[in-house]
Amino acid sequence: MMAGNCCPCCPHTTGASVPLKLSDVSLATAEQLWCTSRDQAVKLRMAEMGSGSEAPMTVHQMFLKTVKIYGDLPAVASKKEGQWVTLTWREYYQQCRAAAKSFLKLGLERYHGVGILGFNSPEWFISDIGCILAGGLAAGIYTTNSPEACQYVADNCEANVLVVENHKQLLKILQIKDQLPHLKAIVQYKDELQQKLPNLYTWAEFMKLSEEVSDERLDAVVDSQRANQCCTLIYTSGTTGNPKGVMLSHDNITWTSNAAGAMTGLQHGVECVVSYLPLSHVAAQVNDMWICMRFAGATYFADPDALKGSLGTTLKEVRPTSFLGVPRVWEKMQEKMKAIGAKSSGMKKRVADWAKSIGLQASYSNLVPWGFMLANNLVFKKVRWALGLDRCRNCLTGAAPITKETLEYFMSLSLPLYELYGMSESTGPHTISWENNFKIMSCGKVVVGCQTKLDKPDEDGNGEICFWGRHVFMGYLNEPEKTEEALDQEGWLHSGDLGKHDKDNFLFITGRIKELIITAGGENIPPVPIEDAVKAEIAIISNAMLLGDKLKFLSMMLTLKVTNTTNPGSLLTFDPTLPPYKEPAIYKAIQEGIERVNAKAASNAQRVQKWVILDRDFSISGGELGPTMKLKRGVVVKMFQEKINKIYGMAQE
Repeated sequence: MMAGNCCPCCPHTTGASVPLKLSDVSLATAEQLWCTSRDQAVKLRMAEMGSGSEAPMTVHQMFLKTVKIYGDLPAVASKKEGQWVTLTWREYYQQCRAAAKSFLKLGLERYHGVGILGFNSPEWFISDIGCILAGGLAAGIYTTNSPEACQYVADNCEANVLVVENHKQLLKILQIKDQLPHLKAIVQYKDELQQKLPNLYTWAEFMKLSEEVSDERLDAVVDSQRANQCCTLIYTSGTTGNPKGVMLSHDNITWTSNAAGAMTGLQHGVECVVSYLPLSHVAAQVNDMWICMRFAGATYFADPDALKGSLGTTLKEVRPTSFLGVPRVWEKMQEKMKAIGAKSSGMKKRVADWAKSIGLQASYSNLVPWGFMLANNLVFKKVRWALGLDRCRNCLTGAAPITKETLEYFMSLSLPLYELYGMSESTGPHTISWENNFKIMSCGKVVVGCQTKLDKPDEDGNGEICFWGRHVFMGYLNEPEKTEEALDQEGWLHSGDLGKHDKDNFLFITGRIKELIITAGGENIPPVPIEDAVKAEIAIISNAMLLGDKLKFLSMMLTLKVTNTTNPGSLLTFDPTLPPYKEPAIYKAIQEGIERVNAKAASNAQRVQKWVILDRDFSISGGELGPTMKLKRGVVVKMFQEKINKIYGMAQE
């Protein structure tokens, strides 16, 4: 901790802070808009005037600005023995400084990683920000990652320190630590250590190390940081291969947080959110940590079993002013409320149905329909209160596409969901919907200060969505070729998505160029490695196609190798009176192979839950394969839509 008046957050400053002047900002020397080395800087996509021309800030400058004005307001809160325990912004800042000094004591080198593997918590935030203040690169790791997937991230960012939540996550690291040449220490922030090992610390032991590092040493590191240098890595999957480390600069984070929050009308010192989505994902990290820092909002951490049922209880306790849910979260709420509604009868059901018709009408119109106030008092207020969303001005959905059915359901309850669109490479949001500025199935309008270009549009106006602005990432760590694929020579970020604008400049996503599957839970899953693994494990499989985009789980359509001379009996015992795709022994062999593939999955979301054998193989003549034998995924989906509907229990349209 800082002694006496040395602490820059101690002065009690009131009123608006003095904005940074562009002439006062020092940037690192940079030659181009992108880089792939951890210690390089980039040119910023500065606008000449208006939004996008603001003076760049480092994370520390943004943090300190909030602390000086709102230091006594709550910053983060978590449950301890059933009671909420809160840190003020001033206490939070001091904790982050202490963590930064502890990282320096452990030997964190400039631009080396600190990997964080655990559920959302104050310690997660403090580790992330402490790493940045100490000059490292913060890198979240998904809690569902396998040891091998953890190893890749830790090795790629040359992690000096790994911070884990508990013994379960620690065991993953202990399996791989000998393959991590840069690793110096491991910190476990929850539960008691089950064994004492060299360079393994409890959270209390870790934080105590800060006493051995001076404020002057930390301040020298902080003062040397520049807004156009890297501070954070977000790991995202491509269609094949290992995840890529998306390099985000201080300016990416500080500018985007301000621009996105201002666009949605956030107010300083009054907002609060519930943190429960994986912080390794850019959407949760920007929403829960960085925007709250910029606007002095309070972040309340949900329990680790939030998505298994406790989230509703947390929402009712916190009553957030803004809530971000992936589509699957909103779908679960919808399913639960519909189940409750199905039990209603008589007058109660008629009133609810009438109110929902009024709510849907109101959401589609700028005019308040007759009867809305009555419906609001009888139904809508009660629903919002029951969900814990009665104070919520921004009910947001993002990270994956959402169905029109779910959107209209919440519109009927006068609880419209505002869609966001972006990617890790755009520091989260590129387009935003907000109150009185949304259209159903649209992702909203571009963040003020950014630009959208539709590349090579067709006759209907559909083109590849390209981004420009200060939210565009620096590059992929150590991946110059992939960086050049994502950023064109002019510096535009190519999303791989197809979209078009309507007459009011709302963006609509119309397709995907990439093959990447985004589940209803928001996880990005490359299909090719899983498909290849299945074919490698099961010799009788000819073609495999993974399904799951916008859906609740992964499934797979399989075809068998069939020739005039093929004898499945050479692989397994079968009943020759049955067609191969109905043979029990074949089913058994495939199920065992799928289980072997699932056992090696990088995360739970990447496991194949269901599969079906098609009665014919894919072919060029059949239309499933192109001239180069490449699988035509869109064509196959249309061909077998009925089977897909059965897999997911969907009604026929």
